[in-house]
Amino acid sequence: MSSMTRTRSEETYAVSGLSHRYPAGDVLALQGIDMVLPKGSVTALIGPSGCGKSTLLNILSGLLRPTDGGVTLFGSPLTGPPDEVAHMFQKATLLPWRTTLENVVLPIEIRDGKKAAKAAYGKARDLLRMVGIGDFEAAYPQALSGGMAQRAAICRMLITEPEVFLLDEPFGALDELTRERMDIELLRIAKDSEATVVLVTHSIPESVFLSDRVYAMSARPGRIEEVIDIDLPAPRTLDTFSDPHFVDRVGQVRRALNRGHGYDGQ
Repeated sequence: MSSMTRTRSEETYAVSGLSHRYPAGDVLALQGIDMVLPKGSVTALIGPSGCGKSTLLNILSGLLRPTDGGVTLFGSPLTGPPDEVAHMFQKATLLPWRTTLENVVLPIEIRDGKKAAKAAYGKARDLLRMVGIGDFEAAYPQALSGGMAQRAAICRMLITEPEVFLLDEPFGALDELTRERMDIELLRIAKDSEATVVLVTHSIPESVFLSDRVYAMSARPGRIEEVIDIDLPAPRTLDTFSDPHFVDRVGQVRRALNRGHGYDGQ
């Protein structure tokens, strides 16, 4: 992981002229992406399957180098996976032979060794209590529900105190009620940690509920079809879903996605 000292700016990410082509099959996944993500903001990337959302997230995490264009993180060129960024994938991917507590401290163990991981047990327990599963620290993943496993994965992401959360459809496999509760929990955690959040989702309501700004993407090659600012009041609660302004923004995002598909709604 990169450990370079970064000069802090008010921008977490700045993306300019970014395109990416996969050599296998000569697939152009992304084309001409420009975006600025302010520090402490929550941004949603939404678009049809295969439009390059996860590719863009992998580029932001430093796991993938774009074929064209550039990315800066806190004002410095992004050249590899940085310590400030945590990437959470679609599945919780907890190791079945480790307890919940042991799974949470895994990033510390990988980075700093077993002694440091054991020293982080107290912090891990605090995180588990914060997300409501403190009583399950000794449980193995097979004993956890889907929502509990996702909470454990969030704790694993938070244990290194990242400044950026990159979330790839983290709650897609959950039932709708659990997903809504996890969305509220995510907003609370992001606010408390003052982190910048970038979320990939296929859910239009979720993109509006969670975000300060939604980037609606076109079908492949993925381009930014429209940028929608979400000016809903905080804190957002379950009542937000019935707010007329929320409904208006959901419609705006849906229309942008339809244009990206070449569908005018007629």
